[in-house]
Amino acid sequence: MTPYAAVAEPSRREILDLLRGGERTAGDLGAHLQLSQPGVSKHLKVLREAGLVAVRPDGKRRWYGLRAEPLAEVAGWLEPYRRHWSQRLNALEQHLEENPR
Repeated sequence: MTPYAAVAEPSRREILDLLRGGERTAGDLGAHLQLSQPGVSKHLKVLREAGLVAVRPDGKRRWYGLRAEPLAEVAGWLEPYRRHWSQRLNALEQHLEENPR
């Protein structure tokens, strides 16, 4: 699965947001997301296959951590859209300044 497809799902984006703060177990992620263990495991599998999450075994526990490098491709693809919206918002701001109520 590509990083694009992986981040298309809101629960997976929330998992990535949680992992920005450091490694977490699947149980911890499930508690934060209010998802079942199988649901969290399914999302983690997709994120691992996309290269966005790494797993570190520690005894019976598995710790999941963020691998942000693949998101650089997504960020690069989004850049023209950011510029587009920035230009549009700047034009709106200028219009509002020039035409106060």
